[in-house]
Amino acid sequence: DDDDDDDDDVPDMDDLDDEEDDVCAAAPAPGAGGSGGTAPGGKNDHILSTRTYDISICYDKFYQVPRVWLVGYEEDGSPLPPERALEDISGDHAQKTVTVEQHPHLGLACASIHPCKHAAVMKRLSENLSAGGGEPDVRSYLIIFLKFIAAVVPTIEYDYTVDARVA
Repeated sequence: DDDDDDDDDVPDMDDLDDEEDDVCAAAPAPGAGGSGGTAPGGKNDHILSTRTYDISICYDKFYQVPRVWLVGYEEDGSPLPPERALEDISGDHAQKTVTVEQHPHLGLACASIHPCKHAAVMKRLSENLSAGGGEPDVRSYLIIFLKFIAAVVPTIEYDYTVDARVA
């Protein structure tokens, strides 16, 4: 019977030794032991713990541009005081472009990237895109805006699978 032969080729999960064959458990993650700490004790010593952020983007009516808000969490998942979020902001922007203010919808004090210069920067970036032969559209505007924000908050990793070139 061909079906029985196919079943014999597939190993039974109960026959596998979980601890010895688990490559992920045996090898530490790249960068483990660096800044940010590791999960304390036990099987997950190879996992690098880092701060995480919820990012919200709200439209600022006064400046008529998007405004970015950061709600941070410590390595253990507890809320990060907004003042400590400034530690993850580029030194050129902390306490200058990034300030702690009341979020308009959450009612929390949050780190916020102040929008006073957003319009001028985005206009310059869009002009550079046009000068390079590109045509700025709504989708590329958002990607360019996020790349601009990445310069302010370099510790946040973004998905750059969408290309928007600025000359």
